[in-house]
Amino acid sequence: MLTRFSVLLLLGAIAAVAQKRPSATEPSSVAVAALSRAAGDVYAGWERCRSCHRPEYLEFQKTHHASISADKDSVSGCELCHGPGKAHADAEEAAQGDDAKAAAAAKLIFAFQGNPKQNSERCLQCHQSSRDQKDFTHSPHILHGVGCNECHSTHLVDAARNPNRTAIGTAQANFFSVPKLPEENLWLHNSLLKKPQPELCFGCHKNIQAQFALPTHHRVPEGAMKCTDCHNTHGTSNRATLRQSGWETCTQCHVEKRGPFVFEHSAVKVEGCTACHTPHGSVNRMLLVRREERFLCLACHINPIGVNVPHGRLSFQTRGDCTRCHAVIHGSNFDPNFLH
Repeated sequence: MLTRFSVLLLLGAIAAVAQKRPSATEPSSVAVAALSRAAGDVYAGWERCRSCHRPEYLEFQKTHHASISADKDSVSGCELCHGPGKAHADAEEAAQGDDAKAAAAAKLIFAFQGNPKQNSERCLQCHQSSRDQKDFTHSPHILHGVGCNECHSTHLVDAARNPNRTAIGTAQANFFSVPKLPEENLWLHNSLLKKPQPELCFGCHKNIQAQFALPTHHRVPEGAMKCTDCHNTHGTSNRATLRQSGWETCTQCHVEKRGPFVFEHSAVKVEGCTACHTPHGSVNRMLLVRREERFLCLACHINPIGVNVPHGRLSFQTRGDCTRCHAVIHGSNFDPNFLH
């Protein structure tokens, strides 16, 4: 007869090897490389910046950028991003309200008014060694003219002027009553994004927003998931900028489909989950790319005399779905035809 200690020991061993829920997606890694100071007396210091740009200064002080300490050989503060500002500050003070002189003075500082490549290169001076940002120069975003400052803001001044304003959100999120934090809080705790996800992403990806409006979809509009749970917006080596290649991204959550299986569905290994599923939204309850399941199967298993269609009636099933019999279609450890 098992003692209480033996039972507890057995339960502990079972728990140690039991399948666990997937962990939360890791946030983007951030690594900052210190910038060396330029030669000569070319820096103004943040005190002079604050005298004219107080709202920007107050917002900047709340971010991690402001906490970057600098010694005598490196740069910190506003000039970390905007470059040496002494010439700009001197020219602005000398302008004395003259619009022409003020416009000329504005050109003496980097104000992120360049093209996307120039603006992003300024950010990549520091964000060049982190895991997630290192491939940004080859990402679809920069190749389509979307720079870092299109999505991120180092000082979200509008949020400071309207501290109690909250985002309207999507219809699904409002229906599910997802709590909405003040915009400034979202900005500070979400990689300094100008807007929360998915609202920010939907600003360009309207076609994806339409897919999420279909009856069955991942719970992104409701606020239960974010776009960056699956995608690395700064670029990856795969076509859809997924965080991991192929089906590995999907199996982070759908662990029961991971395998390995003795008998594997070749479509999964060759093309991945998107061979059959559309992840953003579908009219099919299983997120299939076709409304009826059997027509999806017949896209590959179409030859009535082929070895992969052992029973067919003019290449069509008589009635019902294929998974009525082939129940474990993602893979099986017992049957090569995925019957169980």
